[in-house]
Amino acid sequence: MSRERFEELVGEALDEVPEELLALMSNVVILVEDDPPPGEDLLGLYEGHALTERGWDYSGVLPDRILIYRNPILRLCDTEHDVVDEVAITVVHEIAHHFGIDDHRLHELGWG
Repeated sequence: MSRERFEELVGEALDEVPEELLALMSNVVILVEDDPPPGEDLLGLYEGHALTERGWDYSGVLPDRILIYRNPILRLCDTEHDVVDEVAITVVHEIAHHFGIDDHRLHELGWG
């Protein structure tokens, strides 16, 4: 799958996130990278300060980053339909981290 098509799928996954939640997201960018850092086995990564951790002194910082890793997702999936599903799950998972939801709670909610 081309990078362009993969980026389209990330955009489509974002289109499925309720507008009310997207409106609450603050100072965050969503990027597609081919691979995670060496030695890391990740489909996505949230880097930054969750909204629940931001205090009065949060200002003048670079945007948080949500990274979606293309190659690991493509290796995991057999069909384009599988890629669509995995991208959607990964996007929601990383957005949840932006809202301060940790991995344990995500697993409880079925968003592994």
